[in-house]
Amino acid sequence: MHIIHNTIGVPKVRHENLSTHEARFVIEPLPSGYGVTLGNSLRRVMLSSVPGARVTGVKIQGASHEYMTLPGVRESVLDIMLNLKSLIVEKKDAGIEWIQLKKKKAGIVTAADITAPAGITIINPDLYITSIDDGFSIEMEIRIERNVGYASIEDLKKIEEDPQVLLIDANFSPVQNVKYDVASTRYGEITNLDSLEISIKTNGVMSPNDVLRFSGKMLESYFALFNDEALQVGGEFIADIKQVIEKEKQEVKSELEKETYTPIEIMGLSPRTLNALVNGDIFSIEQLTKCTEAKLSSIKWFGKKAMTEVRDALRARSLKLLGDD
Repeated sequence: MHIIHNTIGVPKVRHENLSTHEARFVIEPLPSGYGVTLGNSLRRVMLSSVPGARVTGVKIQGASHEYMTLPGVRESVLDIMLNLKSLIVEKKDAGIEWIQLKKKKAGIVTAADITAPAGITIINPDLYITSIDDGFSIEMEIRIERNVGYASIEDLKKIEEDPQVLLIDANFSPVQNVKYDVASTRYGEITNLDSLEISIKTNGVMSPNDVLRFSGKMLESYFALFNDEALQVGGEFIADIKQVIEKEKQEVKSELEKETYTPIEIMGLSPRTLNALVNGDIFSIEQLTKCTEAKLSSIKWFGKKAMTEVRDALRARSLKLLGDD
């Protein structure tokens, strides 16, 4: 990370759900220029490299090509194929699988009429596919593929040998939209910092948070190619993220300790006992309750009488030494 993070700390990521499948992330503070650098890189990965499942073909009984109609079926074969492009599917495994649709009853045909094996889930079962008239039926096999990027008809022809399959081009990414905006922010007296806001909308197969994590990991895997030996080039100008995080933890811990610091002077101990505790570097009630009898006994001028006095004073506050029953 940029050396400026030694001063401003690690960027914080805030998350806000805008709808069921849409969320906004704000990452700040960032060095000047890093808002565009990160925003553009993440957006390109999200739109091109997140894996998903799509319909890439269909075999419809009685249909030899897409430019025809079927008896008793409201939509043309081409319209049915266009409707199937909107089918949202969750598929665990890579590769190709087939799902079935059979409808013999007159009425509307939706994605709820599809029969899918284990490992495949239809996310939008209310999707309209077609309608059939009384006395007619429709039967089809739907080709589902989990992949990444975009597959054209020509790409699919190279791997599909069955001439009866009507191929459908597909954009596999579950990400429907990504937009980012960079605003100015500050940290103390440092005013030329960036704040990156990214809005992510998905089709419901992956959450926006998982999309952001996947994209970050994808970029990390590429950047690692340039430093496979973990060499530190110009290391004095690169902030060690682990050290910055540890520093922030220590600062938080210090603040918490300050908030819970109760001086032992308020316990009303005798001057001899109080002086002995102070000489033993025990200045607060919180520190005292973390002491064992053995530790207190090791303090110079702290005897049995002082031990009894301390125990009585703690007991009056419903407290006790560490290890006391």
